[in-house]
Amino acid sequence: MRRIVLKLGSSVLTKGTERLNRQRMLELVQQVAGLQASGHEMIIVSSGAQTAGREQLNFPDLGKSLPAKQMLSAVGQSTLMRVYQDLFDIFEMSAAQILLTRDDLSHRVRYLNARDTLHTLIEQRIVPIVNENDTIATEEIRVGDNDNLSALVASVVDADLLIILTDQPGIFSDDPRKNPEAALIQNITEISDELYDLAGGAGSSIGTGGMVTKIQAAQIASRSGIKTVIASGSEKDIVLRLAAGEKTGTHIEPAHDRSDSRKRWLLTDRTQGSLLVDAGAAKVLLQGGASLLPVGICEVQGEFERGATLAVQAPAGDEIAHGMSNYSSGDLSKICGRKSSEIVEILGYSYGDEVVHRNNLVLL
Repeated sequence: MRRIVLKLGSSVLTKGTERLNRQRMLELVQQVAGLQASGHEMIIVSSGAQTAGREQLNFPDLGKSLPAKQMLSAVGQSTLMRVYQDLFDIFEMSAAQILLTRDDLSHRVRYLNARDTLHTLIEQRIVPIVNENDTIATEEIRVGDNDNLSALVASVVDADLLIILTDQPGIFSDDPRKNPEAALIQNITEISDELYDLAGGAGSSIGTGGMVTKIQAAQIASRSGIKTVIASGSEKDIVLRLAAGEKTGTHIEPAHDRSDSRKRWLLTDRTQGSLLVDAGAAKVLLQGGASLLPVGICEVQGEFERGATLAVQAPAGDEIAHGMSNYSSGDLSKICGRKSSEIVEILGYSYGDEVVHRNNLVLL
C-alpha cells in the first residue's frame, strides 16, 4: 500500500481547451478508483475552479482583477466538485473538498487540524480533493500555485509519492517547443541552480513548459523525503503506470527518507515547553516504538498550544526526546497522570489517546 498525492493541472483537465473535459477527467478518476480499490491511499490536488467558473458563466470577459478571479473560483468550485463527485459515483466512491491557504499550513493549530481532517478522510477511504481557497486568499496568505500546494499537502499527509501531471512529458534539457533536440531528463537526484536555469530561472512564472513551480514543488517534496514524478497527463493509464513504478516522465528522488526528515524538523524546532515523565514511561519510550500517553506524565512545564514541539524529560531531568504535542498545556495539566480512556470525560473532547504519537517523537 502506498499513499499517493496526484496533482492535476488545468491543462490536463481541459485537454488544452477552454472547458473541463469530462472524458479526460473520467479516465483519471477511473485510475484513482482502481488504485484505491487495490489498497492505495489517494489524494487529489486539483486546479480547474476558475476554468469551471468561466464555463458555468458562458465565458464572460471580466479582465484579470483579483476579485474577478475570486468570483470565478467561487462559482467554479461547486461545479468542479459536482463533476468530480458525479464521476466518483460511477465507482461507488465518495470525494471531499478541502480548501487551503498557506496560512492553514504555516499556523500550527490549523496545520494539525488540516492534517487530522485529511488523515480521517483517508482512513474512511474518501478521496480528498484539495484546492487553494482562492475565494478568500490574499497575496499574503496564498500558496500561489497548485504545484507547490500539492507538495505541501504531500508533506502534511506523509505521502510516499507525489505525481504532478502536466501537458509536458517531463523536464527537458532545453525548451522542447524551441529546440527539437531537447532531451527528456529521466532521473534527478539533486535539485540544483542549473536545473532552475533550465526551467527559465527561479524567478520565472512561466519557464520551460511552466516547469519552475513544478521544480519548486519537487524540492519541497524532496526535503520532506517524498519522491516526485512529473509526467504527461495525456498518456494512457499514466497514473496506474507511475504507481506501479514505470520510469515514465521525470523522477526526482527524495533528499533523504521520511524518518530523517521528521527527525530533523523535531530536533531543529525550538521546544516551547517540557513534559516530565515517570520511570515507566521513560523506559518504554527509550525502548522505541511507543507513544507517550497522559498516564505517564508527572508534570507539564511552560505554556503552549496544540502542535508545539516539547522536550520530554526523564525523572532525573535528562531530556530523552522531542515530540509534537497533540494537546495544549492547559489540556495537559488536566489529563496528565490520567488514563487515555478518561480524556473525553475530563476535557469533553479528544485529539487521540496519545499526548505525543510515536510518529511525531524523536529520541535523543
